[in-house]
Amino acid sequence: MKERVLSLLFVMDPIGSIDIAKDTTFVLMLEGQRRGHRVLYCELGDLSVEEGRPVARLRPVTLRREVGRHFDLGDCRTAVLDDEIDVVFQRKDPPVDASYAAATQILTLCRRALVLNRPDTLLWANEKLYALQFPELMPETRVSRRISEFVDFLAKLGGEMIVKPLDGKGGEGIFHLRHDDRNLFSILEQSTAFGTRWAMAQRYLPAIRAGDKRILLLEGEPLGAVLRVPAVGETRANLHVGGTPARTELDERDRRIVETLRPRLLRDGLFFVGLDVIGGWLTEVNVTSPTGVQEVNALDGVRLEERILARVEQRLGAGRSSDG
Repeated sequence: MKERVLSLLFVMDPIGSIDIAKDTTFVLMLEGQRRGHRVLYCELGDLSVEEGRPVARLRPVTLRREVGRHFDLGDCRTAVLDDEIDVVFQRKDPPVDASYAAATQILTLCRRALVLNRPDTLLWANEKLYALQFPELMPETRVSRRISEFVDFLAKLGGEMIVKPLDGKGGEGIFHLRHDDRNLFSILEQSTAFGTRWAMAQRYLPAIRAGDKRILLLEGEPLGAVLRVPAVGETRANLHVGGTPARTELDERDRRIVETLRPRLLRDGLFFVGLDVIGGWLTEVNVTSPTGVQEVNALDGVRLEERILARVEQRLGAGRSSDG
């Protein structure tokens, strides 16, 4: 097959702020560059609409693995996405706030450019709430903004639970609550913004001490997995708050979860996602900007970004680079 050079636009957080040792978007961009494609960059605020067409103020970017010198930006220009862009990677980290929602709605206007993950799904597939379509795979869960309901739920669970915001990331705002915690009501007030914001509570799973398994899926198929082990004295296993990555494999329960979710993920256009599984229980489905690729690469001696970009090329009928 004759090689086809693709134009890849990454809509993301400021490129100067990313951690090149951990960031999944960074290695996706590097791999696109290695394969000879045009790699372009913009942020949410660079998106707009002109006469019904999605437009972006974008810049070509050259990347390298050098801390503090990992990118060079070319001249800024305005482009109509459907005229010039083949693939848009929507990789902006949560929170999924009004700005994120508006930018994603702009991307729903793309007719030719392929947007990954599918933007209309991103608008409703909340990282926490999407998993609730599969209650049989989850620990007991309650979503509410009423403090009294959380107190009742805590009692039902035997006096121990996890509470977390619906729009957080990297372990932000997660609390391990016990019935005898003197700060119980204060924490619930903050978690619900005094009863004005929805939060999620789940049964505390002691298996978290062994780790929180991040399972990466590419078009519903297992791509790789990493176990995130919490630090001593810490409930959260997120790598951003001190969790340690460890090698892992999928067990029978994990595979059941993947098989159950696959048809729905494919139907909803969720190309690349990350499942969070603790002790065989699904707790979240990460769809906005799943991470973990670099950790799996380091532990398993692989390059998952190659498989991701190869699948993108296959979908667009583009040939692979000679060394790809």
